[in-house]
Amino acid sequence: MPAVASDATTTPLQPPGRNAARWLILAVICLAQLTVVLDNTVLNVAIPSLTKELGATTADVQWTISAYSLVQSGLLLTAGNAADRYGRKKMLAVGLTLFGIASLGATLAQSPGQLIAARAGMGVGGALLVTTTLAVVMQIFDDAERPKAIGIWSSVNSLGFAAGPLIGGALLDHFWWGSLFLVNLPVAVIALVAVLALVPESKSVSGERPDLLGALLSMIGMVGVVYAIITGPVSGWTSSQVLLSAAVGIVGLAAFARWELHVPYPMLDMHFFRDRRFIGAVSGGILVAFGMGGSIFLLTQHLQLVLGYGPLEAGLRMAPLAVTVILINFTGLGARLMPRLGTPGTIVTGMTLLAAGLAAVALLGGDSYGGMLAGLIVMGVGVALAMPTMANAIMSAIPPAKAGVGAGVNGTLMEFGQGLGVAVLGAVLNSRFVALLPVVAAGAGSLPAALAHTRTDVERTAVQDAFATGIGTSQLVGAVAVLLGGLLAALLLRRAERTGREGATAPEAAPSPAAAE
Repeated sequence: MPAVASDATTTPLQPPGRNAARWLILAVICLAQLTVVLDNTVLNVAIPSLTKELGATTADVQWTISAYSLVQSGLLLTAGNAADRYGRKKMLAVGLTLFGIASLGATLAQSPGQLIAARAGMGVGGALLVTTTLAVVMQIFDDAERPKAIGIWSSVNSLGFAAGPLIGGALLDHFWWGSLFLVNLPVAVIALVAVLALVPESKSVSGERPDLLGALLSMIGMVGVVYAIITGPVSGWTSSQVLLSAAVGIVGLAAFARWELHVPYPMLDMHFFRDRRFIGAVSGGILVAFGMGGSIFLLTQHLQLVLGYGPLEAGLRMAPLAVTVILINFTGLGARLMPRLGTPGTIVTGMTLLAAGLAAVALLGGDSYGGMLAGLIVMGVGVALAMPTMANAIMSAIPPAKAGVGAGVNGTLMEFGQGLGVAVLGAVLNSRFVALLPVVAAGAGSLPAALAHTRTDVERTAVQDAFATGIGTSQLVGAVAVLLGGLLAALLLRRAERTGREGATAPEAAPSPAAAE
């Protein structure tokens, strides 16, 4: 096995003493992070405007929405590696600049093609921001304050996903669709000035050569897999487009893993996957994102198609989930609980609450918002406990010199888990719905299509009941998956902690030949 460059010659990730401006820096990078997350969801409400004013086709709209997340997810590992190699402050500044320029391009777009290109450019900037913001948090906060700081950083993600449709709807009520991107410009400028003035630089200075082939393979793999997940619900999971994309992605990721095992300076050291802490945090992280992504996908349909709320009303009624996450993490409650419960205990508690919230929404929220509200609050408590703890566990399992790559892994897990949640729970919903449809609507693939076949109130009620049952079933499946994932993650992390304690008390052994390499 070729030797991996030592971390001994790296710029300290955590400078001596506490940075006096650390909380101000956190506020600035959270603001930048918020714009990145908002742009994942804010455009959904502008679909009618894009269709009318730009003449966008259904395919154009799909690419406009997908280009951003597709490019961003494909570049996360590469962006994290670049931040470690060339400097986290430098890459944060570059990310803000690219994000601002691309946002201006989206604002001025005159055709669907121009808008798609601008959204792809925003994805490049977004990948740099997602990885470097978390790496900077790891850099400027010490062990005592880091859980609270990561909790606040994580809360911004929840706020962005919940607030996107609300902010988008408010802007479109008063301005044109380009305003959705124009608001990014002052944020990018303010954040850039603050980053240049306040954020200390840190990077690996061990002389590692760029892993160009690894970067290419990771991009091919991630783009292939994420594209298959995005297009699966639209084109069909057995369509040639989806199967080919998934095959290319899987082959690309397999080739990436094989290459990283043999290259002297890997982008992602695959030996991290031998660490039980890393495996536990990774498995739990995927399933927390799975539960969040899938539940938001189901909740929006539940509120609008089952309970009959409009888009803005549905967005407001989902807000308690994000508000709960924000209150718990901004007050530091989650950070204070973690030392008492331990990392495994906090994760299993959080994921159990997330699963319980999903189950409560499925069992109590079918006919009214009251039962759903209780479930949303419980879910919020679970997310507030589990998600920051998971991110901290992932980052703690990776050497400080690889903080950018660690943030890239965390971001990749979020993208993959959310897409997987939508795909799997959406498939459960569809299969259950189709199975329960009355004979008059048999074969319909969606609620509107099924309702179009009905002729009487009884038939319409039967179709709506079938859809509501499908929603409830898929929410319960998500709850079980999250609960099992929490137990698995906690078990692996508990074993890793026990092994670490036993290793610390054992007599020091002579280094193995592998270690000597």
